Amino acid sequence: MLLPINPEHPEPRKIERAVKIIEDGGVIGYPTDTVYGLGCDLHNKQAIERLYQLKGMDRKKNLAFICADLSDIAKYAIVDNSQYRVLKHFLPGPYCFVLKATRDVPRFVLHKQKTVGIRVPDHPVPRALVRALGRPIISTTACELDQDPMVDPWTIDATFPTLDLVLEADVCGSIPTTVVDLSDGEVTILREGAGPIDELV
Repeated sequence: MLLPINPEHPEPRKIERAVKIIEDGGVIGYPTDTVYGLGCDLHNKQAIERLYQLKGMDRKKNLAFICADLSDIAKYAIVDNSQYRVLKHFLPGPYCFVLKATRDVPRFVLHKQKTVGIRVPDHPVPRALVRALGRPIISTTACELDQDPMVDPWTIDATFPTLDLVLEADVCGSIPTTVVDLSDGEVTILREGAGPIDELV
């Protein structure tokens, strides 16, 4: 189901409608500052399993946490001073930073490494969703397994007809985030994407 939303000033009643779906265990599609994402409630194990099944993803693949701002991150990731400086410089923006998880992260979303990928998109819609929900959305790129990201909400709605909602905010970019591992104290680029890496390396 498509729901048009203003990408710059998302209407509160539409955000509330999307949040109610997430709270009820739904999976939604939404725009970000890079590509469209598919996401659900971080604390709902069944919704997360459904997210993996939708894409046919290996359960060992990590999902990202969408946070509203830096203040959210410390609850879910262990951040020292040097890591915080990196986050403050590059977020909000087209990056996903891998950090060691805190005990507040539900065990069923953790893998052997006990790390989390943190995103603060530079886009009003996902940040409004997270603020209204009061906790992170767990997220993955809107695409079929091993295929290019989908850049528009109409293709997502047609490809994933069992999604509970797709927030329609026109076309996004086609390049996913740059993924940076900070978990061991070093800066390691895991995937070069939309975020420039010049200042990171």
